[in-house]
Amino acid sequence: MKIQQSAMKPQDVVLLLKIISMENDNWNQQQTASELFMSQSEVSESVARSKYAGLLDPKGKKVMRLALLDFLEKGVCYAFPQRPGPIVRGVPTAHSASPLNKIIQSTEQYVWPYGKGTVRGQSIMPLYLSVPEAVIKDAKLHELLALVDALRVGRAREKEIAIKELTNRILGGKVDEINSNF
Repeated sequence: MKIQQSAMKPQDVVLLLKIISMENDNWNQQQTASELFMSQSEVSESVARSKYAGLLDPKGKKVMRLALLDFLEKGVCYAFPQRPGPIVRGVPTAHSASPLNKIIQSTEQYVWPYGKGTVRGQSIMPLYLSVPEAVIKDAKLHELLALVDALRVGRAREKEIAIKELTNRILGGKVDEINSNF
């Protein structure tokens, strides 16, 4: 008997945040895979892992927002750690991207390496290789992933602000809906 490993992978966080950014519980796996520059099978496997972890509902369509927020706040920096690397050209992330760049002033720039990027800064490896390309077409996803990177690489102040911003974006007007599910 073969035992299947069901540990979360970094692309699972990307998919969950993409679902949130779409604001549509009737999302389509094939279209979402295309928008994330992932294969259909990667999305399907990600859905299965996220359902198993309790981050997606049993139908695999609705993100369990409180659980995801809890995972991001307490676990993402341990599960998918990152340290700034060499200076490269790329797409801004963490405190160098919106919304944190409007709140935190810094001379350090953090970027996801990307040849078509417009900013030079210390490299932060994205949760999935295609993230820089995917966020160019989805500003909401860009903000969510940049906030997650602030949790992965930020100091205490950046992390505190990032959690508040993520809470607003992930729960937003859904707080009453979430509470009614308990």
